[in-house]
Amino acid sequence: MYLLDKFYMMHAIRLAKLGVFTTTPNPNVGCIIVNNKKIVGQGYHFKTGGPHAEINALKMAGNNAKGSTMYVTLEPCNYTNLTPSCCNALINAKIKRLVVATKDPNPKVNGKGLKFLYSKGIKITKNILSKEAQIINSGFFKRMYTGIPWVQLKLAISLDGKIALLNGNSKWISSKISRRDVYKLRAKSTAILSTSKTIIRDNSTLLVKWHKLNYNIKKIYPKKLLRQPIRIILDRLNKIKPTNKIILSPGKILLIKSKYTFNNWPNYVEQIIIPATNGYFDLKYLFKILGSKKINSLLIEAGSTLSGFLITYNLIDELIIYLTPKLLGNAALNLCNINSFMNIINVPHFYFKYIKKIGPDLKLILKPIK
Repeated sequence: MYLLDKFYMMHAIRLAKLGVFTTTPNPNVGCIIVNNKKIVGQGYHFKTGGPHAEINALKMAGNNAKGSTMYVTLEPCNYTNLTPSCCNALINAKIKRLVVATKDPNPKVNGKGLKFLYSKGIKITKNILSKEAQIINSGFFKRMYTGIPWVQLKLAISLDGKIALLNGNSKWISSKISRRDVYKLRAKSTAILSTSKTIIRDNSTLLVKWHKLNYNIKKIYPKKLLRQPIRIILDRLNKIKPTNKIILSPGKILLIKSKYTFNNWPNYVEQIIIPATNGYFDLKYLFKILGSKKINSLLIEAGSTLSGFLITYNLIDELIIYLTPKLLGNAALNLCNINSFMNIINVPHFYFKYIKKIGPDLKLILKPIK
């Protein structure tokens, strides 16, 4: 039974991944319904406010749902919010057995859904591929448990660990294929954060460009449904003006400042005032604010100074590096600016989580050892 449950749950996880570009701030959830060893229904959650995965699968299954086993990657919700309770839908459909990968960390659910279904006579099997189901919702789980988003720091670097020439020129260190992959990262993120210095230097908008996503993504993610991530700009010295390219590009923007500026900002720009000490914002405080705004995942694209600060103070969950086979020389800008160390045991430690050749470059995903 366990191997069969694992097989079907893996299929449900594959379905859940189809929603990675659209579900935020909701989690990615997949569901299949099996009756007499046949899949009679399947579905995934596509967008907040839309039907949950269970509802989509039940709709496909119809009367075949009666007496069946449902496999779902996250505990069904037991309350009505933007959509009706999934638990009631399971009961009404006369589901016989529920196999769930992991409990929902949302305090409104967190085991209550499973207890309710069990009380109604539905057999429950828990923790089938739990780790895999949580990985596809790292941001949602972290925000629910800690109140802050999953934080990824993305850098493109040369073989000698540099991110730009001495004059700040970094176009282009990485290959076109790597840059296309970055658009995928942006598209999956709830928000993107950078500094005013980096944005002005690169004349960046931080927008996702749908036409630069690969063909397989476009198939499941139509242009008309494109979701732009929230753009967050650290602007302690008030360098960003209403005439900057990023401000002229519509879409939610959070300007992080140490004091309000009364410029003629568009209505999609929100100023957030947070403390700054010794030239740095209190980023832990900022991340709490972002969590309260239902930001699950935060992608940071910045220069040496901010990268060094984030690494030094253990503020990231993943370091994503595009390593290109170029040498920029001693005078070029470092990957990050951090203090010198006198003992090797005191330096920041990481382990390699993922390594893949991507065009001429290497994509590395590292997790800090805290």
